[in-house]
Amino acid sequence: MTADTSTLPAFEAAALTDPLPLAQALIRRPSITPADEGALDVLQAALETLGFRCTRLPFGEGDERVDNLYARLGTAAPNFCFAGHTDVVPVGQGWTLDPFAAEVKDGILYGRGASDMKGAIAAFVAAVARARDDWADGAPGGSLSLLITGDEEGPAVNGTRKMLDWLRETGETIDHCLVGEPTNPGRLGEMMKIGRRGSLNGVVTVHGSQGHVAYPHLADNPIPRLMRMMSALIEKPLDAGTAHFQPSNLEITTIDVGNPATNVIPGAATARFNIRFNDLHTGERLSAWAREKLEVVDEGGDHDLDIRISGESFLTPPGLLSDLVSDACEAVLETRPELSTSGGTSDARFIKDLCPVMEFGMVGRSMHKADENIAVADLEALTEVYRRVVSGYFAAPRG
Repeated sequence: MTADTSTLPAFEAAALTDPLPLAQALIRRPSITPADEGALDVLQAALETLGFRCTRLPFGEGDERVDNLYARLGTAAPNFCFAGHTDVVPVGQGWTLDPFAAEVKDGILYGRGASDMKGAIAAFVAAVARARDDWADGAPGGSLSLLITGDEEGPAVNGTRKMLDWLRETGETIDHCLVGEPTNPGRLGEMMKIGRRGSLNGVVTVHGSQGHVAYPHLADNPIPRLMRMMSALIEKPLDAGTAHFQPSNLEITTIDVGNPATNVIPGAATARFNIRFNDLHTGERLSAWAREKLEVVDEGGDHDLDIRISGESFLTPPGLLSDLVSDACEAVLETRPELSTSGGTSDARFIKDLCPVMEFGMVGRSMHKADENIAVADLEALTEVYRRVVSGYFAAPRG
């Protein structure tokens, strides 16, 4: 698929060494999940200028259709991949600037997606444009690729997971992957993610029998049963953590009865909980544990438990990827990032089944907020970090 160039900014390879214009061009496309609004056309045009072969991968139908992009420079192994997303969350309230104008004020670039994660995409493209000077004949000793989805902020059904299936079906091999999610809490170079906790969501519905509060013997109140069941889930810690993971935690997120009356015992009560778990557990084992706990407490009672696992925990042990990023940060930022597994989930939870993967990107303190922003100086610094990573990757000895 060829990019729609009718309304695209003109790119020249030399100009792409500056990440700011591309970051602004991407932000100006209001690509709120699952809409693309031309964001991938902008990126594709820039990548094709640098010689990348681009393949568009739309998946889904109707309102669920998502556009995605896989781009590759070179054909030889190893293949170093940068993964990310051009979709953004809705604007929300409280903005003082146009969220899609990509204005720069006092050295700060504002716009929805600046931090999460159009800035990082622009930095990586600029890094590749600069790294051509580091390689013989202007080409890496292998391949560079980008795996960019329009579905990371949404249900994650028609994005990265289906792109990975396509890679397997077409014989595309990725050897290592860097995800450009905003990993730094407050200062660039603070933190990289070498893994993520898994996430499990549970919905418990306890069925009773509705009746008048003055005649409790004629009813079956589900609320005390539900409270005992929830107490059983949180009575003991799940674990004490591991070398690279904090302790797993189970949080009750809501208890709902929906009963507006003061003199009626309700017929049902529902609670929701989430477990963020480390590498001591799997979603399947935690599901079995939760079912057993609730059945013991509510023995003989009528209840339903619906569990959905949105991602398993994973860890990429410290090694080539983390060393490359750490060394680059030390050279550019004079700091070595913390190796962390904290935070929520990302598409790295899918990519880890394909190859070693880790995450490093912009400062994330303004992501998803009004007036989302990044420092232009950080955009420049991240570009230099990425440049050192990709150049070092192809210079690194392999067994």
